Amino acid sequence: MICKLNHRNEETAENIQRIQQPAYLVEAELMGFHGIPQLTESIEDIQNSGESFIGFKEEKLKGFISYVDEEGLIDIYRLVVHPDSFRQGIAKKLLADLLMRYKGRKFIVSTGTANEPAKNLYRSFGFIEQDEFEVSPGITCTNFMKQS
Repeated sequence: MICKLNHRNEETAENIQRIQQPAYLVEAELMGFHGIPQLTESIEDIQNSGESFIGFKEEKLKGFISYVDEEGLIDIYRLVVHPDSFRQGIAKKLLADLLMRYKGRKFIVSTGTANEPAKNLYRSFGFIEQDEFEVSPGITCTNFMKQS
């Protein structure tokens, strides 16, 4: 089930952290870069985030997407699935839900250039690569955009 999450709630923030740390560790290994901020983000940091969160729950939270609505532009900050739930279509469901909620809007997202699974997911939804930027010497992220 897909639902909005109240990340200001301590238990919800703990669940977000429980999912994102191992998920971002997988991305860190793909990129060869362990400086991803979400790897060390505290529960308080999550609670104080200005992002909106939507989660995928069955018995427990398995994944989530977060974003900021910036005057008609939807900036996707995180699309995270716990590694135990990889390849179950959860990221696709979350992304499809967000695109439907904000139909007609422009979307942007970035991911590690070495993260082929994420890049393929965004491409499958019609996102177009825009450019790359360096986050650390020799480590790049790719920006994507979609006009729905």
